[in-house]
Amino acid sequence: MSIFDRFRKKTQKRSVVFAPGSFFDEICTSGYTPLTRIPEVVACARKIAELIGSATIHLMNNAEDGDERIVNELSRLIDIEPMPTMTRPTWMEGIVMTMLLYGKGNAIVQPHTYGGYFQSLEPIAAERVSFQADGYRNYRVMIDGVPKNPANLLHFVYNPDRTYLWKGQGVTVALKDVLDNLVQARATEKAFMSSEYKPSVIIRVDSMIDEFSTPEGRKAIIDDYMKPAKKGEPWLVPAEQFDIQQVKPLTLADLAINDSVAINKRMIAALFGVPAWVVGVGEYKRDEWNTFIQTRIMSIAAEMTKKLILNPKWYLTFNVWSLMDYDLKTISDVLLAGSDRGFVNGDTWRDRVHLNPAGLKEYRVLENFIPTDMVGLQKKLIQPGEE
Repeated sequence: MSIFDRFRKKTQKRSVVFAPGSFFDEICTSGYTPLTRIPEVVACARKIAELIGSATIHLMNNAEDGDERIVNELSRLIDIEPMPTMTRPTWMEGIVMTMLLYGKGNAIVQPHTYGGYFQSLEPIAAERVSFQADGYRNYRVMIDGVPKNPANLLHFVYNPDRTYLWKGQGVTVALKDVLDNLVQARATEKAFMSSEYKPSVIIRVDSMIDEFSTPEGRKAIIDDYMKPAKKGEPWLVPAEQFDIQQVKPLTLADLAINDSVAINKRMIAALFGVPAWVVGVGEYKRDEWNTFIQTRIMSIAAEMTKKLILNPKWYLTFNVWSLMDYDLKTISDVLLAGSDRGFVNGDTWRDRVHLNPAGLKEYRVLENFIPTDMVGLQKKLIQPGEE
């Protein structure tokens, strides 16, 4: 037996158990701040989860004349009531938060059927799930210790593992050093702001040492000279006995804490793929937001299409157009340009600019927009007396 055969035989029997939910909130070792208590991390995960949860899910049919939306019981199950106890936004937000944050890159949904029909799609909490690898390509999903075939489950993966590509690894490892720096910066800021050794005024007193040896002696001098009789009155102190100097303490800018925090926040946003302003750094930019919507939000529908849809011409997609940032003038100009060419009718335009339908169902085309081979048939090109 060659060395390659022995290696192949060894890896085929290899079994590794992963339990992401059992330690989902640990960054590295005990004593570190839990991942779920870092505001920037939670903000990034929440933004992605809320957006995906608010986008409607369309069941589409790939027809010969173009894709068309299908409305049936399956589309209602997925888009309106995937679970009897929750709505689709809540259901989807729970899945995305588990995948990004609680389940270390993995989220499991178990479909329930009755008589061959889907009844519900149950999201499984990360603490109840573990994964058992069978070699490098196959695996089993353990739910409450019971093995399940992954072909019968929805397994949403974020950031695939370098060895077991079917398993997500989340962002914990990539964020470790960044979060360590951010937590340390906040601890430094808190200690700095609450420090007792930052007086704004230092007073040098020409007096006996014995008078300052006790707290009572120091307090007596302050009460006698440093506290005015009435609020707002100036201090009157003997010039020969006191030398008062104002001290400007160090600030967070002097320690470069703010710059360090801003850099770490940008790194967290970049690892999640969200705009930096989500974590309070930088300004809102429309193009950056639209790019985020088109890339990050659209990646979750493929797993549902693969596991829930049997018809090869059907597929699921998110309606991300409602999440894009376009002002009414831009939308109106695009639709009006399409209406001149017969692509859009009047009611479609009215619907997108939030007006009630007016019965404008006809598709109209301007007279100049004709096929190139019919240009010579235009009446305005025919000379008088010609037929």
